[in-house]
Amino acid sequence: MAGMTKRMAFTKTFIEDMKKRLEDEQARLERDLTDIGTKDPALKDRYEVTYPESGSNSDDDNALEVSEYSDDLSLKTRLENELRDTKSALSAIAKGSYGKCKYCGKEIDEKRLEARPASSSCIACKKALTQEV
Repeated sequence: MAGMTKRMAFTKTFIEDMKKRLEDEQARLERDLTDIGTKDPALKDRYEVTYPESGSNSDDDNALEVSEYSDDLSLKTRLENELRDTKSALSAIAKGSYGKCKYCGKEIDEKRLEARPASSSCIACKKALTQEV
């Protein structure tokens, strides 16, 4: 049909490559989260940040501890979100739905997935959501 192009599904090799990259990313994220805290036994995929104790009670040391703790809390949130997205992508691979935009259902461009294997939306939907259109 004129004007219509249909992309072929992702190759098995591409999916295997993305799965390996996602598994490596999951391991890295879990390692990074463990470096700044401990896994919360009550909540799946959540971590508690360890408060840095320098052993000193000076105002400067206390301020440094609070600053470091605050930075670690922000980092923890970002890492947890990345871990969630990574696990969702691995789950989509297992279900055979990897690479489909969760908003419009169209196939996500391979270049986008190569740049960010955990992507769950196509560029058009991501731009619309972040109002970059």
